[in-house]
Amino acid sequence: MTTLEYNQCVDQYADAVFRFIRKSVGDEEVAKDIVQDSFTKMWEKRKNVEGGKAKSYLFTAAYHTMIDTIRKDRKASVDDDFLERNKSHSESYSDLKEILDEAIETLSDVQKSVILLRDYEGYSYLEIGKIVGLNESQVKVYIYRARVALKKYIGSIEMII
Repeated sequence: MTTLEYNQCVDQYADAVFRFIRKSVGDEEVAKDIVQDSFTKMWEKRKNVEGGKAKSYLFTAAYHTMIDTIRKDRKASVDDDFLERNKSHSESYSDLKEILDEAIETLSDVQKSVILLRDYEGYSYLEIGKIVGLNESQVKVYIYRARVALKKYIGSIEMII
């Protein structure tokens, strides 16, 4: 990968990577750090990265950096907000986006990642598999289970509205 290709990659994919990570971790500052680390890793490995595969490499690096960050944070302390977010949904809301965000937070890290990559970013099953290190069948299973969990959490749309 040349310097020009790297700069083009930054211009083309920085926002998409940030949206994916921000939605996954829920903290804008942590997301910025993860994205910066991902681009740093790509710069360090630029001689081994083909220009055409830069997007896949970048999202994979970002995903793995995010997982490492989450694991490190979980080992350091128990997050009270995490416990609060995982409580069952018992109040009546009219803000559907807020409810969906709460529902997504109840998913496992892998389920959350595959749902966000598929439904928010529009990646194919094969591309998602490359990013998160799963085969295409496993990706489909994780997406199915995540959607079932989201449906169970949200319940009937009439109950929300």
